[in-house]
Amino acid sequence: MNKLVKDALILTLITLIAGTALGIVYEITKAPIAAAQEKATQEAYKAVFSDATSFADHEGFDADVASKLVHEEGYTDDDIDNCVDALDASGNLLGYVITVTSHAGYGGDITFSMGVKLDGTMNGYSITTIGETAGLGMKAKESGFSDQFKNIVSNVYEVVKSAPSGDNEIQAISGATITSKAMTNGVNAGFKYFNSLVGGGENE
Repeated sequence: MNKLVKDALILTLITLIAGTALGIVYEITKAPIAAAQEKATQEAYKAVFSDATSFADHEGFDADVASKLVHEEGYTDDDIDNCVDALDASGNLLGYVITVTSHAGYGGDITFSMGVKLDGTMNGYSITTIGETAGLGMKAKESGFSDQFKNIVSNVYEVVKSAPSGDNEIQAISGATITSKAMTNGVNAGFKYFNSLVGGGENE
């Protein structure tokens, strides 16, 4: 009996020490991780809105409300995570950077930021989280696919497997149609939210 009590005390002590150590490690690494995440976010913003001098949280933004808006428009696989104002050196509004998460990726969630000017022109997107198949879906990060989204205007886009024949068509990555549709529908959702900001509509 005494041995059982002794063993239990030892296990309890080990658990307490391990828990304390993990807590200390978390506190030590929390700030650097947060700083790294913020740096990556700012780099993504700059990548899609190079004309902007600074970025500010969009006043009144509510992720739940924004996501509900695009869900009601049919984009149930997409969430609007954030929106920031892209500002010039004088603080004038140039457009918005909208962060979208698509839950329709082949390998899981894909999170990206898209920069949209006030006239509805998209500068492009920057992916911050992706777990697609190497050599296939991961090509969504490469210019061969992503450049198709540069300078497109607010509209509804669809994925095609052959060369696009219309202005609202995006050619799929070969062997990665699911990823291509996830990105394209995510952009469509982002445009839907953008239109709610500027009070305009898109060409159907």
